[in-house]
Amino acid sequence: MNKKIALSLVAASLLSAGVSSAAVAHQAGDFIFRVGAVAVVPNESSPVIAGISEFSVDDNTQVGLNFTYMLTDNWAVELLAATPFSHNISLEGVGKIAETKQLPPTLVAQYYFGDSQSKLRPYIGVGVNFTNFYDNEITNETALELNSLSLSNSWGAAAQVGLDYQVNNNWLVNASVWYADISTDVNFNAGEAAYPEVTVDIDPWVYMVSIGYTF
Repeated sequence: MNKKIALSLVAASLLSAGVSSAAVAHQAGDFIFRVGAVAVVPNESSPVIAGISEFSVDDNTQVGLNFTYMLTDNWAVELLAATPFSHNISLEGVGKIAETKQLPPTLVAQYYFGDSQSKLRPYIGVGVNFTNFYDNEITNETALELNSLSLSNSWGAAAQVGLDYQVNNNWLVNASVWYADISTDVNFNAGEAAYPEVTVDIDPWVYMVSIGYTF
């Protein structure tokens, strides 16, 4: 009888240890910090500039950071940030004419599918993006005699889909895709004359792969 009791206690202990060692994914009250590579790929459109062509804005990759707070086991809020993005601005047939930098903090509400015991947690999110353009500089002043470039800041909607894989109780790997509605009013001079203000829709896709820590 004592052997049976002892074996039962050992079995219960092993079962308890197995349950406690299982990775618990996101649950209410968790903070999640992710860091990785984030690429901004503009999908820009604009009116014809100076009778020649549209603006084009090149891609850029930086260090991405995001911070998530789990309101419940399924609902969360997330802030996306990054080191400053730097973009070349070009005109077809002319080439690079300018450079700009931007910071695009984005806040979204998220819904995570599955439950807190699921290692794989796909999610979706919707929210708002703010993009701050700064250090705008004409780099080819001889082309069309352009100068005095300025780009307005932008507010717009944002949406995302993503996937977390919980490696253990603290560490995870992540992949996510964002779409942001970014529109800026561009002002510049052609020679000494102010060119009419031009609205450029940048509307980038944003891709991020990262590792995360839950605490």
